[in-house]
Amino acid sequence: MNRFGLVLAAAAALCGCSARDVVVIYSPHGQEVLGDYEKLFEAAYPGVDVQWIDMGSEEAFARVRAERSRPAGDVWWGAPSTLFHQAALDGLLEAYRPTWAEHILPEYRDPEDRWYATFLSPLAIMFNTRGNTRETAPHSWDELLDPKWAGRITLRKPLPSGTMRTFISAMIARAPDEAAGIAWLKRLHAATESYPENPILLFDHLKKQEGLISVWLMPDIVLQRERNGFPFDFFLPPQTPVITEGIAILRGAPHAERARQFYEFVTTKEAMAHQAKAYGKPPARNDLEAATLPPWLAQLQIDAMPIDWERFAGMQKAWCARWEKEVYDTR
Repeated sequence: MNRFGLVLAAAAALCGCSARDVVVIYSPHGQEVLGDYEKLFEAAYPGVDVQWIDMGSEEAFARVRAERSRPAGDVWWGAPSTLFHQAALDGLLEAYRPTWAEHILPEYRDPEDRWYATFLSPLAIMFNTRGNTRETAPHSWDELLDPKWAGRITLRKPLPSGTMRTFISAMIARAPDEAAGIAWLKRLHAATESYPENPILLFDHLKKQEGLISVWLMPDIVLQRERNGFPFDFFLPPQTPVITEGIAILRGAPHAERARQFYEFVTTKEAMAHQAKAYGKPPARNDLEAATLPPWLAQLQIDAMPIDWERFAGMQKAWCARWEKEVYDTR
């Protein structure tokens, strides 16, 4: 067991105690990741109380924006780069240059150091392995519209989710024009049997219904399969959007020193290798040795959809508003 595993095991046995300092994390990474890194950080920094709030990416962005004049959070860990880009433009993020800044490509960071990428998360077609296989599951985005999948698609409720807003926007961006993209999404909507409110409800629904398929982040699918034993697998379609997930310190963070420590702690080479192995998250840093990554991840082939992320970020709000009005509200 590596050092991270040993520390996590030891930290799990610690009793509760009053903390001298606090660091508050806003994140969509889920209870497994956040719970693990709460224990790891508190073991490395005794006396610090990590307080995290697990929420969707859009919810995190809305909270950061609402707290502009009096921030309650310190670190925003996880969300598509489009949201970090907008938050930076809105003056919500503190400039911070991490110690590993030279080991990441320019497209995976803010030029003014206001956010950096942590993971590269491709969108995948997720399915229950009790009812489907990699051979029978859809192999492309357009196969989702095959009549055989009508009533067998479940999607996380899109608008509170940065992931699903990215998916909606990508399906419009890849179409010949905006109207064609909306028409494609209308057909997908007609085939969708439910929109669970959050990822936990999505996973629970999918594991109970053997014939269902969905769209979600590949690392989260792997996490639920490996950590929780859910009967999930995935297929990466050609031209799949690859979401760059980021991390940032919030402007005016009330616990700035602890925020910097937490930022560095969860993005070291050792931490990124641990997250790749434990949660299936492909690291954005380019200085990790292949031997430190799980073999399946080192061999993963991703056909990434080319996206102008600056334009994408500028159009996403309008595209999602149009989806809500012309697609979702017509049900």
